[in-house]
Amino acid sequence: MADFSTVNNPKQDAYLKKIGERIRAIRKAQGHTMDWLASEAQMESRQLGRIERGEINTSILSLARLSQALRVDIRELFND
Repeated sequence: MADFSTVNNPKQDAYLKKIGERIRAIRKAQGHTMDWLASEAQMESRQLGRIERGEINTSILSLARLSQALRVDIRELFND
């Protein structure tokens, strides 16, 4: 079982990076800019950048909005 007990947990950081990389890969494969996706997902471009870089632990609602904007099932954000 994953240990999420500390703020700077390397395993947790790896999960965040993988999800962010997956979002970026899908966005780029579809030919979208960060500004376009942020607008479609109703968030700031800066927030999207932090998500894509794995710097923040975003909410489920934000992931749902991103998956809707990208027209992919939310589970696709967790596949690599």
